[in-house]
Amino acid sequence: MNEKTETYDRTTVALHWITALSVVVLWIIGQTADWIPDGPVNTAYWSVHVVLGFVLAAVLAWRIAWRGTAGRRLPAADAATLHAFAKATHYLLYALLLTVVVLGVVNAFVRGYNLFDVVHLPQVGDRAWRRPITQWHGLAANILLGLALFHAAAALVHHYLWKDGVLGRMLPARSGAAKVR
Repeated sequence: MNEKTETYDRTTVALHWITALSVVVLWIIGQTADWIPDGPVNTAYWSVHVVLGFVLAAVLAWRIAWRGTAGRRLPAADAATLHAFAKATHYLLYALLLTVVVLGVVNAFVRGYNLFDVVHLPQVGDRAWRRPITQWHGLAANILLGLALFHAAAALVHHYLWKDGVLGRMLPARSGAAKVR
């Protein structure tokens, strides 16, 4: 990263990476939970998924509020067409995040989860919706992960091929790294 490269503020960077890590962990749990036989370990595994999903919901709400109010805006790093494509990708990522989170919360309540055998989420609504909501949640999560991987690949292209500092804008600050603001 050259000294003129601007970076996002710490809160924006932290929210980005917390979101990314949460999505990956949630997706892995969602893909592997059925491998565990029914019982306390399976209940705990799904409980982690549900609780982390609620944490992601809070992080997403904070992230959207932060972006809309105090989050740092940086000038476009790309030509107009590429910038428009990047912006559309970001909006689609936000829309998919919101869709996955909303479907996950609805799913948790339609099912009435027992979290860690300690807290019981009440079952709300018609249980007949469990299967379709679970399928929609899973499909949206798979699409989200695919788009997130595309997003990560684009960042790596910027870093390794174009060497334009775009990836560095979202990396956590390191000592000696150029800071603006």
